[in-house]
Amino acid sequence: MNPTPRFITLEGGEGVGKSTQLKALQAALAQRGVDCVVTREPGGSEGAEAIRALLLSGDEARWSAESEALLFATARADHVEKTIRPALSQRKWVLSDRFLDSSLAYQGGAGGLGIERVRDLYRFACGDFLPDRTLVLILDEGAERARARDTDGADRIGGRSAEYHHKVETAFRIIAAEEPERVRLIDASGTPEQVTQRLLDGLKDLLS
Repeated sequence: MNPTPRFITLEGGEGVGKSTQLKALQAALAQRGVDCVVTREPGGSEGAEAIRALLLSGDEARWSAESEALLFATARADHVEKTIRPALSQRKWVLSDRFLDSSLAYQGGAGGLGIERVRDLYRFACGDFLPDRTLVLILDEGAERARARDTDGADRIGGRSAEYHHKVETAFRIIAAEEPERVRLIDASGTPEQVTQRLLDGLKDLLS
């Protein structure tokens, strides 16, 4: 099996299990003969990793929402140029832990910049390049409260208030409603194996 190379992004709020599921998804795709490059944001290339350190360290007020959005856009442009496009040109799938939609949800939605304003910034940095599929892990409200201990002090973005993270979740839902062909909401409750199967189901049409 050698399906068309695809760019897949895994999104969601803090503590939904993205890192675990990214590894599980890579393994499940490998069993289907799909060669994947796994990457992350912020980061994924030498320049972007340097910017990651600036974004995630320091106190919460280190950067304004505008500054954050600009730093993310700069890192993302380098990530696309140095890592993502080269992998796709080698006919590999790319799986990324976060991408554009995190900026739309965090800086655009929760940060108050506006989703479309951040989307325009992305277009300036990366043009019309978009993931083939974005899978957003979602937990219900009760599970959101239960995971709060996993976000306190995680980094300067992850450690923000519960209200901020609720706005992030709301923004992800808005994005999915606006782009149902690209963005799919995935129930992150249940066993890890159940969640991985839901992710695979969300990619079924791209694997055929």
